[in-house]
Amino acid sequence: MPADITIVHLILANLVVLAGSCLQGVAGFGIGTLAAPLLFLISPAFIPAPLTLNAVVLTLLMLMRNRTSLQIREVRYAIGGGVAGAVLAGLTLLVISARGFELVFGVLILLAVALSVAGLKPRLNPRNSIIAGTASTYMGTITAVGGPPIAMIYQNEKGPLVRANMSAFFLFASVFSLITLMLSGYLGRPELWLFIATLPGVFIGFWLSAGLVNRLPFEALRPIILGIAAIAGLAALIRGLINLNGG
Repeated sequence: MPADITIVHLILANLVVLAGSCLQGVAGFGIGTLAAPLLFLISPAFIPAPLTLNAVVLTLLMLMRNRTSLQIREVRYAIGGGVAGAVLAGLTLLVISARGFELVFGVLILLAVALSVAGLKPRLNPRNSIIAGTASTYMGTITAVGGPPIAMIYQNEKGPLVRANMSAFFLFASVFSLITLMLSGYLGRPELWLFIATLPGVFIGFWLSAGLVNRLPFEALRPIILGIAAIAGLAALIRGLINLNGG
């Protein structure tokens, strides 16, 4: 466990992961969009590897719940794009410093928010799936927020299909991301400890989502979630600029 992580950090992190897991259990995505910016403010140590590991567990649980709606033929193109996204993310991580990471994190979080509110409605087809898969995995590897690009091409599909296919994509994308993070030095023993310490939030959030899947007004919560992400992303960007200028 990193020395600067206290019990208060862990309690707050579990609450954030719980909320993000519950949201993803209802909408098909959201653990990254909601949890990653807030976890970064609690401590950058929680991002990206520990949250990505949590996302793997959550997507496995969601695949088991929604397995009858899975259409793997539709999601295979996005998975293929995910390989390219992971490679590009690995190259980025190898060339940026710790201070540079804060800047990249803040910019990508704000980009994710912008994509979510842009109102674009690309069709669900092979070309768009490859593009979305590449962008989602690139952003997800660096920030643990990979939902917005892939969500754009599924926004007109039905709930069970969205939850099943996006879970399948996120599972493969997360594996690609974890391999990249390990090779670039961003996944080691401290990150594994933080993953284990925040795992209760995943299970509790997923359990709560079962009773809220047809009740929680996701569209009503969407502006609040994106507002939180935007504020946290802007804060990370400002902190990165201050640290960069200070160094």
